[in-house]
Amino acid sequence: MHCPRCHQSVSRQAIHCPHCGLTLKAHGHPGITLHRATDAASLCATCTYDADDTCNFPQRPHAQTCTLYHDVAEPLVQDVLPPAPLGVRLQRWLRRYGIWAIVMAIALISVAIALLP
Repeated sequence: MHCPRCHQSVSRQAIHCPHCGLTLKAHGHPGITLHRATDAASLCATCTYDADDTCNFPQRPHAQTCTLYHDVAEPLVQDVLPPAPLGVRLQRWLRRYGIWAIVMAIALISVAIALLP
């Protein structure tokens, strides 16, 4: 990742640029991305939330920085991954519920033995 002001390389987790001090993350939290306008035009001109009139950001329609910005040209929902193959799903299920599968197998074997003449 590069700082938008000084164009120096910075860590993705950096809250401030160590070179010029520009705030890179919103509210001092490394998980909240702070989107910035790159030119004089505001972010609102290309934002999905401004286009559908659901934005309640106080700086609208002249915001130069925003935490909610989403480009109107990009889809809101990411592509859904295809389901995993049956073998992988079975392996995950056994990892998650393996102990219960063993308990049920023992119970079924016990009932089968009890019902034999």
